[in-house]
Amino acid sequence: MRRLFECHCSLITWRCVTLLSWIALCLVPTTSLARTPEGVTFFETHVRPVLANSCYECHSDQAGKSKGGLKLDSRQAMLRGGQSGPVLIPGKPEQSLLIQAIRHLDPELRMPPEDPKLTEETIAQLSQWVAMGAPDPRDENEGTSFIRKKADTHWAFQPLNAPLLPTVHDETWIQRPMDRFVLSKLEAKDMHANEETDRHSWIRRVYFTLIGMPPTFQEVEAFLEDTGKNAPEKVVERLLASPHYGERWARHWMDVSRYADTKGYVFQSDRSYPYAYTYRDYLVRAFNEDLPYDRFLKEQLAADLMELGSDKRPLAALGYLTLGRRFLNNPHDIIDDRIDVVSRGMMGLTVTCARCHEHKYDPIPIEDYYSLYGVFASTLEPSEKPLLGGVPHPAHQDYLQEKKQRKEAYDTYLNEARQSALKALRDRAGEYLQAAHDASLIEDASLKESMARERKLDPTTVIRWVNALVTWEKEAHPVMFPWIRATQQPDLLKPEKRSQWVEWLSDKKRVNPRITAQIIKAQPTSLKSLSQVYGKLFTDISSQWQACLASDPEALGLPDSDAEAIRLILYASNAPARVPLQNLNRLFEVKVGEKVRRLKRRLDGLDAEHPGAPPRAMALFDKANPTTPVVFLRGRPGNHGNKVPRQFLEFLEGPERKPFSQGSGRLELASKIASPRNPLTARVLVNRLWGWHFGVGLVDSASDFGLRCDAPVQQDLMDYLANYLITHAWSIKQLQREIVLSATFRQGNQHRPAYKEKDPENRLLWKFNRYRLDLEGTRDTLLKVTGQLDLRMGGKPVEITRPPWNPRRSVYGYIERQNLPGFFRTFDLASPDSSSPGRFRTSVPQQALYMMNSPFMKQILENIPILHATARDTKAADTITRLYHHMFQRAPTDEELGWGLAFLGETDQDETSVQERKQQWQQFAQTLLMSNELVFVE
Repeated sequence: MRRLFECHCSLITWRCVTLLSWIALCLVPTTSLARTPEGVTFFETHVRPVLANSCYECHSDQAGKSKGGLKLDSRQAMLRGGQSGPVLIPGKPEQSLLIQAIRHLDPELRMPPEDPKLTEETIAQLSQWVAMGAPDPRDENEGTSFIRKKADTHWAFQPLNAPLLPTVHDETWIQRPMDRFVLSKLEAKDMHANEETDRHSWIRRVYFTLIGMPPTFQEVEAFLEDTGKNAPEKVVERLLASPHYGERWARHWMDVSRYADTKGYVFQSDRSYPYAYTYRDYLVRAFNEDLPYDRFLKEQLAADLMELGSDKRPLAALGYLTLGRRFLNNPHDIIDDRIDVVSRGMMGLTVTCARCHEHKYDPIPIEDYYSLYGVFASTLEPSEKPLLGGVPHPAHQDYLQEKKQRKEAYDTYLNEARQSALKALRDRAGEYLQAAHDASLIEDASLKESMARERKLDPTTVIRWVNALVTWEKEAHPVMFPWIRATQQPDLLKPEKRSQWVEWLSDKKRVNPRITAQIIKAQPTSLKSLSQVYGKLFTDISSQWQACLASDPEALGLPDSDAEAIRLILYASNAPARVPLQNLNRLFEVKVGEKVRRLKRRLDGLDAEHPGAPPRAMALFDKANPTTPVVFLRGRPGNHGNKVPRQFLEFLEGPERKPFSQGSGRLELASKIASPRNPLTARVLVNRLWGWHFGVGLVDSASDFGLRCDAPVQQDLMDYLANYLITHAWSIKQLQREIVLSATFRQGNQHRPAYKEKDPENRLLWKFNRYRLDLEGTRDTLLKVTGQLDLRMGGKPVEITRPPWNPRRSVYGYIERQNLPGFFRTFDLASPDSSSPGRFRTSVPQQALYMMNSPFMKQILENIPILHATARDTKAADTITRLYHHMFQRAPTDEELGWGLAFLGETDQDETSVQERKQQWQQFAQTLLMSNELVFVE
């Protein structure tokens, strides 16, 4: 009872507080809320959507309409009003014409002008908004003139120039030129960087950063023994030359490119991307070969339009565009996704926000969105993906044989199903004839379709019969003319008109004798019974035709000309019962359709599952005739606005920009993006690289460098590195040398309370931020330090989230977009649904529980080679030391060794069984594997 009473009191209190808050909101002076964050939030949540969905179509610049002289797409326009005067009086909803109009109080003043009326809740919200003073941020931070003016001075849109190296007091700390930018800002705040971290921590840090795995104990020892000044450089060069470097950095870019091995939800078709892995392997190779970043970008947008020579492997780069979600195969959403991955992934611009209207915050008009839309609408994906070459797999012949068998099974059954569907259409020709007549009497298209479906007929075929009857009437077709005459004069079918009807039918010049004979014999008295006469005649003629084909497969028609004329009603190329083969699948019975789709999935899935399938590129090509795009008003594909040329963004290119002229324009677009004159591309990459090295980027919004992105504290450092990238031939490896060999990267992570108070987020870079390894780094480290990691490179993806647990590197793990496994979600894998600006770094109980109880960890512990080699007479201290060597690349301290021995309870004459001893060692190893030292970059 007490708990129930407390709940009731809490509910009453909450309601009272909510009511009082609302009253207080309404009583605040109108001017006080008009520009407050609360007022702006209310507008964005409750007002803007209503105006956009219900008003802009008739009252906005974007729609090009201002009925009654009224526009509602800015605060000033609403205050100015139209022919009836101002529609908005802030603070006075009852006197505002806007509120009167949406309440439908005046028949001459109704908004929307046609039903349905806005809901009472919506009307109340709009009234409350006016009472608040009509807070409206549109003129403040998104009006066209305001945005353009702000864009002129926005830091990220300024030309990229190399800043001068600043002078510093402590020259001894400098290791690379970039350090000067960091130290100068610290010294300006009377601060200094942390001392250099110890060499053991640095080598682990650089190994994790560059190849995503820890070094071996021997590698650490060799580095510690090398006292030469260039010892760090030698480590870095070895890591940059390692083939595993490309694996680590490919995985980073796979987040940007929203990589997955499946399409997402696509209803009943095959969901796999059988050749997605070729894009991943392309990335690994590109990073290992230090492909210049400008070339890297161009290949991912337009490799098919570039000179590749005999090496076709770069075609796989086009997976950047084609590996996104398929949105139930909606082409507009697919193109929108491609615009997004290009604009956000490569330039840090949210161009897709201009799909339905001008961008609210950046200088991107809707016309620019559809210019890019036209680029990607001018491409197509070939059904037969291009081969990438290379040595055939030993199982290639087996693959070809299996593919042949599956294709034959699919083609055979599909052909049988189609012929069966065609036969059903012809067998029911009489019913379609009757339905066509009934449909011709109905004006509403939806009612025509409903009528057809109620009779279990195909609506499209019914319309084809309707159209055919119109043609036959004009031709006075001898077979169909009796039906047409009967529909025009139904009285002819009455018994008292029989003699007149028979006399008319007997005219052989007008009526096919076979249909005359059938009608006279059956004596139909209604259109329905007449349609049955036609149906029987059509069935008889079809049987004759099938018998004729059985005796003479090359027959072109029936020998009897009257019978042949009837056959052509069903079998002619333009016959209403002869539906195009590609459209027959929708007529299949449920079980038949399911089997067809099952056989098709089995055929399509072979490329993904068979090891002998040759690698192909997930490519796309230009259409023969490029699309001239039009603006979709309000983003609706059926609501066309003005035509726009395919071209680059105006605010980056300038008013003198020229439309793309080479095919779709993809190569020209790629050249604009990867240009040294583009101020965004290099800055965006530098920020991503910095975040992947340090755990946190110089700019928080890695995929949005628009007007809402404040200039970073280390802007000069960012611009220096961006210019460094360009002037060093766009070499990512060269840029990484500058970063990982810098004093900034070599800092320790010691905490300083005074500095923390001055710079709580470490924007001045006075220490190295300690961070936890990502999913791939954690899993690969667990496998490597326990001696179980399989370092084979490339090839088809493997399942790493279910037993049997595959020990290959995590970058080769199969990614199911639609049902992302719990393991991936638990350890913060980036969502493959869209381009990712970065990963979350959470610390949740599920992670610890996975390390404690998962079957994966159990398998790892059971297969640690060191523990298998531990015999009963092996000294526990030696094995503990070896475990520390493998896991932490160092020897245990005396204290740690003592803890281990105490846990294991070592004696010279151990009385425990072999199995119990094994479990003890596994528990001890698991304790080490769960330690922070293993999975944190210090």
